[in-house]
Amino acid sequence: MKTIAWLIAALILAPTAAAGPSMMDVAQGFYGAYTASQPSDGIPDKGQRARYAPYLSAELNGLLDQAAAAQARFQKDNKFAPPIVDGDLFTSMYEGATAVRVADCRAEGRTGTCRAELTYDDRHDAPVRWTDMLYLVMTAQGWRIDDVGYGGNWKYSNRGRLTATLRQAIANAGG
Repeated sequence: MKTIAWLIAALILAPTAAAGPSMMDVAQGFYGAYTASQPSDGIPDKGQRARYAPYLSAELNGLLDQAAAAQARFQKDNKFAPPIVDGDLFTSMYEGATAVRVADCRAEGRTGTCRAELTYDDRHDAPVRWTDMLYLVMTAQGWRIDDVGYGGNWKYSNRGRLTATLRQAIANAGG
């Protein structure tokens, strides 16, 4: 009986090994899916969401699905209205990023962040550079992105967080 109690205590107190890929691997995988989907415009379609899904938390995947459903309902009822989300959803820049480098990742227990250095270069004007943050959570499948923090500071940049943008879009669409 002492052996079983000791084993249970050891398992509870032992640091848990991260299952699945590292935070850096998840961040780089996400941005790989992102660059393959360029140009990114509005709420991703079903195929794009499937490419992002392995890198996102269940909550963020669910919000994207809800936003897509809200968009479909909205467009059905408002055939000539613009989409409820226009422009790039995953970065601060409306036009999206043309280059991404995941600079570093840091874990704090079961949450973490990755800093992404992004660039938009249209080859006509000076490149725009900024830093966005990925917020990750440890799940049963390993690290997953749970939110994106927009770091752009120009007049028309996305502000706040991706999850807030999605919730607002769902509310605006009446869903």
